[in-house]
Amino acid sequence: MKQWEEIRRLHRAEGVPIKEISRRLGIARNTIRTALAPAEPPKYQCTGRGSIVGSYEPEIRKLLCEYPRMPATVVAEPIGWQNSISTLKNRIAQIRPEYTSVHPVDRLVHDPVKAAQKDLWFPEPRTPSDMAKP
Repeated sequence: MKQWEEIRRLHRAEGVPIKEISRRLGIARNTIRTALAPAEPPKYQCTGRGSIVGSYEPEIRKLLCEYPRMPATVVAEPIGWQNSISTLKNRIAQIRPEYTSVHPVDRLVHDPVKAAQKDLWFPEPRTPSDMAKP
């Protein structure tokens, strides 16, 4: 980014030719021309590569639709999975909640900030005559 600013400042404000900027900064002339062309600074753009599991996902979803609690190691065999099982396990862990319902014995988790339990216990009042009894 700083280099882009420096190239534009030298060329536009000071009128330094591209060949001279190339010598000063040690950058190819075509690179300088590329930096001078757009009006906005360059942005880093990364295209998502996707996952190796992506091509198997329709088959995984079909199996999970029938058997929502099927372990990832068992899913691997019918779909012909030949890669790392941990990659498959991670993806199935993301997909599985769409197909499973809440089981009645599943553990409930309460965020301590949002929920609290207060148990009140008031012991029976004791009188001195109650204390004398064995």
